[in-house]
Amino acid sequence: MAASETGTPAWPGSLSSSGSTVSVLVAVAIVVADMVGVGVFTSLGFQVNDIPSGFSILLLWAVGGIVALCGVFSYGELGAMFPRSSGEYNLLGRAYHPAFGFVAGWVSATVGFAAPVALAAMAFGEYGKSVLPDAPPLMLAVGVVWLVSLVQLAGIRHSSTFQLIATILKVVLIVAFLVCGFVIGTAQPISFAPSASDFTHIISAPFAISLVFVMYSFSGWNAATYIIGEVRLPERNVPRAMLIGTLIVLVLYVALNAVFLHTAPIDKLAGQLDVARISGSYIFGELGGRIVGAMICVGLISSISAMMWIGPRVMMTMGEDLPVLRTFARRSTGGAPAHAILFQLTVASLMLFTRSFEAVLDFIQFALLFCSFFTVLGVIKLRITHPDMPRPYRAWGYPLTPVVFLLVTGFMMYYLLTERPLQSLLGLLIMFSGLLIYAVFRKREDHVPAAASPSRE
Repeated sequence: MAASETGTPAWPGSLSSSGSTVSVLVAVAIVVADMVGVGVFTSLGFQVNDIPSGFSILLLWAVGGIVALCGVFSYGELGAMFPRSSGEYNLLGRAYHPAFGFVAGWVSATVGFAAPVALAAMAFGEYGKSVLPDAPPLMLAVGVVWLVSLVQLAGIRHSSTFQLIATILKVVLIVAFLVCGFVIGTAQPISFAPSASDFTHIISAPFAISLVFVMYSFSGWNAATYIIGEVRLPERNVPRAMLIGTLIVLVLYVALNAVFLHTAPIDKLAGQLDVARISGSYIFGELGGRIVGAMICVGLISSISAMMWIGPRVMMTMGEDLPVLRTFARRSTGGAPAHAILFQLTVASLMLFTRSFEAVLDFIQFALLFCSFFTVLGVIKLRITHPDMPRPYRAWGYPLTPVVFLLVTGFMMYYLLTERPLQSLLGLLIMFSGLLIYAVFRKREDHVPAAASPSRE
């Protein structure tokens, strides 16, 4: 992975050797599934404590979606320029240096996806109690992760079908919930029209802090960049998939929060974690909790599937570049990076049994934001240093859109550094450990003959 004369790393190929078999529809499904987890169903209760305004709350979620779209435009430009699977591992490596890419890949491949998988699985187990009261949540959590992993191991074709069906079902259930909320729910005395007091809410510190947590609910908009090498016509379809997927989620998020506020009294929602269940109880009565629990469980299956698909592609691509990780680049006849999937499955399972995923998520947040920040900054850097490089897709609204994303992400990093300094420091230490490991790998690589290209099992 030496740097080329143009200043960008010379990688061993632009597309994954597994072939481009994923349609734009499946890529959209992956983006939607990766974004819509439990965040939107739990955040509102803490937001209305300080922002008791329907208009301000909906604007908050709309702003979060617009910032995510700003990130989509920048990632779309880089992804079209460097169409190779693995997300920030590829993009940071191409925009800056392979070492920077490895650091991002190290975080993603080890815990960056395994921890969210474990969290989503544990949430599946907890919500599953509303449907199966006697089932142990941990067993439900482990079972869903293993089941989804078996689907991923079956190959890309089966993964695509499963992902598409699970995501469509998720969206259909959410839309059905929205329709029921507006049609049969009892309207509460809350207005969504702007008023004079809204300006005070919008410029307040609680609005800015709430935006941090809204942005976490929107995370996953870049999911398609992790499977670029498997997407047909990636230069066109990956930016399109991220844009369509993010727009769908933006509409769903604003509508969901509108339904929560429309159907349940604001004082009943304030300070509560399970706002979706509360809203469901006002819409459907006693069965509301079970209905909402089942809806969230179905949605979490598609989220876990998306993360179990895209996460192993980071380790797979790293294995294509580094001989010491070569085993993770090996794919089955169905195109699945089996060893990489099993690795992520093992880490996620260990996190579930030890309940360590909550702590891990705490200290990797800063590292993930750091990587996203510099990925978007890479668009500006390459526009300046390499203006003549081919750009099949150019970021819409440049330079305003990347600057907006950088400002908001920079604020989120500042918030984490001031509010969670120890966790942020641990995140930086994980990144530094990745840099040391990269140095060791490169030193070994300099003394070992190049290995053969990864084989198929």
